[in-house]
Amino acid sequence: MTDTKNEPSGPDLVKGVSLSRIADGAMLLGHAHNEPVLLARRGVELFAIGAICTHYGAPLADGLLVGDTVRCPWHHACFSLRTGATLRPPALDPVSCWNVEQRDGSVYVGEKLARAEPQRIPLKEDKPHAVIILGAGAAGNEAAETLRREGYGGRITMLSADASVPCDRPNLSKGFLAGTAPAESNSLRSRAFYIDHDIDLKLNAPVASLDAKSRHVQLADGSRHGYDALLLATGAEPIKLDVPGATLGHVHYLRTLADSRALVAKALTSHRAVVIGASFIGLEVAASLRARNVDVHVVAPDAVPMEKILGADVGNFIRKLHEQHGVTFHLGTTAVSIDAQSVRLKNGETLQADLVVIGIGVRPLVELAEQAGLAVDRGVTVDEYLETSVPGIFAAGDIARWPDRLTGERIRVEHWVLAERQGQTAARNMLGRRERFDAVPFFWTEQYDFGLAYVGHAERWDQAEIDGQLDLGTRNCKVTYRHGGKKLAVAIVNRDLEGLREEVELERTMTAEE
Repeated sequence: MTDTKNEPSGPDLVKGVSLSRIADGAMLLGHAHNEPVLLARRGVELFAIGAICTHYGAPLADGLLVGDTVRCPWHHACFSLRTGATLRPPALDPVSCWNVEQRDGSVYVGEKLARAEPQRIPLKEDKPHAVIILGAGAAGNEAAETLRREGYGGRITMLSADASVPCDRPNLSKGFLAGTAPAESNSLRSRAFYIDHDIDLKLNAPVASLDAKSRHVQLADGSRHGYDALLLATGAEPIKLDVPGATLGHVHYLRTLADSRALVAKALTSHRAVVIGASFIGLEVAASLRARNVDVHVVAPDAVPMEKILGADVGNFIRKLHEQHGVTFHLGTTAVSIDAQSVRLKNGETLQADLVVIGIGVRPLVELAEQAGLAVDRGVTVDEYLETSVPGIFAAGDIARWPDRLTGERIRVEHWVLAERQGQTAARNMLGRRERFDAVPFFWTEQYDFGLAYVGHAERWDQAEIDGQLDLGTRNCKVTYRHGGKKLAVAIVNRDLEGLREEVELERTMTAEE
């Protein structure tokens, strides 16, 4: 019997296909030299690029062509058809490109093209000679990488209070905690990557103070580092539960790689867990612990999980989904104390637990910004270029509150992909690009075999319209969130391509309103 699992799909593009098989604005999945290749047509131009997203391996053939780019259907990374370069996170690495020829009405894919490495551009007087990045999360890492991709040749210092290299934080509550993703999938890059790209990554290096006038930061160990441009990407920290017993050894929070490793180790020896908080991270943790056959109880003050963000219909579905997998909910109440074997609730219940996980939200780390005299308003206030009230200092990620063109309000969003995209924009603007940040927020959640993607940002909405069906039997829908009749966000279940189209529509709405 022949094993066809690894056999390439579609036509052999080296042997050629008829041009008529590829309509303008369409893609064709094939293979060349035993690699999956995506053939795309834009007008008279034809492109051949790698067919697999370099983020989590999504099939780009199921994505969307936008101009001379293709967007990934799963997590909305974006690649150039011309060069294969990753233009938008969360993908960090480019895809390959192949030579394309047309002869006698057919299209042929030839040799793989050499990948152009970024060339360091000699520093000019008007460019910063030294850049400091405070924080090594999504925004900080992407900023450092973008600076090098843009040819920046100056000094880059990334200061992290964490002990680990930048990690794939969404993976910590999903695949890694569930045991379906290996430990090596957690690091965004190896330690060697930063050395090879001349990025001075300093771990276990908490910053004690920021002097915006003399342009230097001082670390907790007393050392000083000067800068010409600085990015604040300090992120957020979990809100601590203030009840008796909340500091016991079996009580966990999840933010860092060390947190996740400790939680995995504890889960391996635990039988009953109480998750306090029905946030995305709380519910993802619940699902991951159930994958490890831990009995899980979820405690939250809400009547319906996630109702404020996703609406009652989606929230009730998520509750039923978890209950189907054995989770017990205790809603409309809170924890009032924790001891070594149990959690006592405000409603009088006592839940047995040898593991407690708290996920009741996060708070932005703005103390350095406040101490340095930057404008702060429930986050660090930035302009449309992500520059703070002090010239030369930028902010990105969970701490940044920026002017959103779609709502006309200043918003702060705690999403991984958005933080990466802000880091990208901030890096370019530190180099003087004056590039307006106008990315549409995007996040995704995975719980058991259920996935939901969310495009846009509706901090307040008064209408949630469901197109399709969402129940335990049928999971195929789009939920549109409006405020005052205006579309602000869309949640997608099993409609990846529609999610990409909604993203493009929201982008066009912002452009039109400008």
